[in-house]
Amino acid sequence: MVRPTISLALIFANLGHLYVHMFTAFYFIIILSIESAWELPYHQLIKLWAPGALMVGLAALPAGWLADRWSAPGTLALFFIGLGISTLFAGFASTPLELLISLTGVGLFASIYHPVAIPWLIRNTDRNPGKALGFNGIFGSLGVALSALVAGLLVEAFGWRSAFLLPGLIALATGLFFLWALLTRRIGDRLPRENQAESKGRSHLTIFLLLLLVMFIGGLIYQSTQTVLPKVFELRASNILGSGYTEIGVLVTAVYTASAAMQLVVGHLADRFPLKRLYLLMLLAQIPLLWFAADLSGGMLIAITALMVIANTGALPAENLLLAQYTPAHHHGLAFGAKFTLVFGAGPIAVTLIAYFHQQSGEFHQLFTLLALLAGLGALTIALLPRKEKVRSTLAS
Repeated sequence: MVRPTISLALIFANLGHLYVHMFTAFYFIIILSIESAWELPYHQLIKLWAPGALMVGLAALPAGWLADRWSAPGTLALFFIGLGISTLFAGFASTPLELLISLTGVGLFASIYHPVAIPWLIRNTDRNPGKALGFNGIFGSLGVALSALVAGLLVEAFGWRSAFLLPGLIALATGLFFLWALLTRRIGDRLPRENQAESKGRSHLTIFLLLLLVMFIGGLIYQSTQTVLPKVFELRASNILGSGYTEIGVLVTAVYTASAAMQLVVGHLADRFPLKRLYLLMLLAQIPLLWFAADLSGGMLIAITALMVIANTGALPAENLLLAQYTPAHHHGLAFGAKFTLVFGAGPIAVTLIAYFHQQSGEFHQLFTLLALLAGLGALTIALLPRKEKVRSTLAS
């Protein structure tokens, strides 16, 4: 019998985070080419992603439940293989209906990653889970960043279909290798150890529900900005590098690359300072940044949106550790499934808001103002939570 290799499992966890954010963001660049190829308006095409975005949220809860009841690495194998096949189908779509079905498949299989891989990563981390989550978060941010650059380059060089087909093949190949590693026991899992949430169910349930509200707000901000930034840069920052798909991709890549390192910093701090304080600071920082982004353009817009994304994604290590801390260990998959049902369930709401505000004014001033107000509500909710020190020892097996 081959002994499971934890380092190999963590490599796949980080690759999965790279893929899920990359593959669910490709369309936001590709759509700019499909507008011309199919001669359809942006607000109509962006709605094709709404069912996929909905599936990313709705399917997260059953994905977490399946991981709890069956196997976390087995469920992740489904993620890699299904994501690759669905993306390949999107590359062959010839009608809006076919593209809608394919994108829905992308959303369905993408829903598996977060509720399954995040607690799996926590269980397979002996020390400093915050640092491990921060490092994992870098791959997620790089996935968003690279999605714009990769999609932009492929669209410019080979057409929009290639921006689906080549990544789809890579994801499918990764999934087959993951499945081989799992079947040969080179990848395994650790059984979760019970934590203090078991004995304080009622008070922790209240905090858990409040956290869900704040996480939904954070998810809505994340989904909205990730979806709309390519279009906003096309409208208000094309004077920096130009209006081509590659140039827009470079701008989006720069923003999300800048945000990647912040997750590692906050993850490192989360192993040493109170989680609530870190989480609150990240929420407070987003309020003025979103407010300023409503009216800025050019270089100032790029700088402000970079800081805005840094604050939004930088909160994630503290957020995930708080959730694990207030959740019974044997229900981590279900709890994270509930979180990501709300976080990614915000996706179709974000798409609907974007389509609405685009029809109203075209430049999304009202969208960013609304998001700033929601960030304030989230910060107020976290400020009202009781102060509690982090408990690192209960998070790892």
